[in-house]
Amino acid sequence: MTRKETTPLSRHVDGIYRTESRRVFATLVRLLDGDFDLAEEALHDAFRAALEQWPREGLPDSPRAWLVSVGRFKAIDRRRRAARFAALDEMPEPGCDDADDPAVLADDDIGDDRLRLIFTCCHPALSPEAQVALTLREVCGLTTEEIARAFLSAPATVAQRIVRAKTKIRNAGIPYEVPSQVNLPERLDSVLRVIYLVFNEGYAASGGNALTRHELSDEAIRLARLLASLLPEAEILGLLALMLLHESRRSARTTPDGDLILLEDQDRSRWDAALIAEGQALVDAVWSTRRVGPYSLQAAIAAVHGGASEAAATDWARIVSLYDLLERLEPSPVVALNRAVAVAMHDGPAAGLALIDALLQRGELTDYHLTHAARADLNRRLGQVEQACAAYEQALALAKQAPERLFLERRLAELHAAASD
Repeated sequence: MTRKETTPLSRHVDGIYRTESRRVFATLVRLLDGDFDLAEEALHDAFRAALEQWPREGLPDSPRAWLVSVGRFKAIDRRRRAARFAALDEMPEPGCDDADDPAVLADDDIGDDRLRLIFTCCHPALSPEAQVALTLREVCGLTTEEIARAFLSAPATVAQRIVRAKTKIRNAGIPYEVPSQVNLPERLDSVLRVIYLVFNEGYAASGGNALTRHELSDEAIRLARLLASLLPEAEILGLLALMLLHESRRSARTTPDGDLILLEDQDRSRWDAALIAEGQALVDAVWSTRRVGPYSLQAAIAAVHGGASEAAATDWARIVSLYDLLERLEPSPVVALNRAVAVAMHDGPAAGLALIDALLQRGELTDYHLTHAARADLNRRLGQVEQACAAYEQALALAKQAPERLFLERRLAELHAAASD
């Protein structure tokens, strides 16, 4: 939405836009035969109409249904004006349209238009990069710039990926549907990857003034729950457990002013015990199947943290062993970095620092701010002030998110002050 108002109702409309716009969009895509661009235009037309009509007519009983209905009317008008379809005269006139019909607005047997949308965006005909970019844009409503930061890519590159993906969907006739039960398992990997990226963007935003964007994390968890109800495979349950266990720590991750609090310094009484219990139960259920995958292993690591009453009680030996399994199952520089931090906690900072230095010497994660932040912290713990300052400065040069930058600046200032004493 581009129009800015200051009235209470307009602020309420802004709130509805934040919480409902992508749901409205997903339903409009279904009602408009999979036309992403027309659905996006209809979505914004509907919210413009809401800003004009709701102050006069009041808030409708069902804002989402109203927005879907008006958006569909607006799309019909756009199609008529553009004369895109020869048979448009057969379409119902406004006032006779069936968009208010519960049978039209009701979700089908999968229970969610957004789940249908995410499977369409993650269709195997699209490249993995396009799947993620399109889902973040169309399902979650992230801007091109936000997606570019997540990809460490230029905004123009991401925009081209999105345009090409929508063109591919249209030209290839990719259906707007959830795959059949037979084809569903092979489609899950890309969907799980996208859902987890959405969660991560909400749990640790890639940029901006806030550490988190809870609406994205909530949406990722909601989608994972839907997936689990549809197909309770071990890795779906593992991903859900992982997100729940991370989400349990949200309220303890920042001060009232929004400043970052590290895991070891968090007030664990503020962790959500219900989410921890649910996540740990899911981890136990997955491990009982003996079909443990990368998400399940990460969830098991998070469960170890969740079971520690205080930081000093953390079973770091167990965490290191789980990272050993994860590194064998799905090796990656980020997994190696996380394992190095766990090793530092178990065997001492020098052991972890050696592993991180080896990563950097191989040219891995040199542009990842958390690599340099971890290295800086280990140097700090070893009393190597000059090296710690240099690493903090490198991390600060790469960090995009305001709370992380503030945290790094404070650590750097503390080191400079200590060195001058």
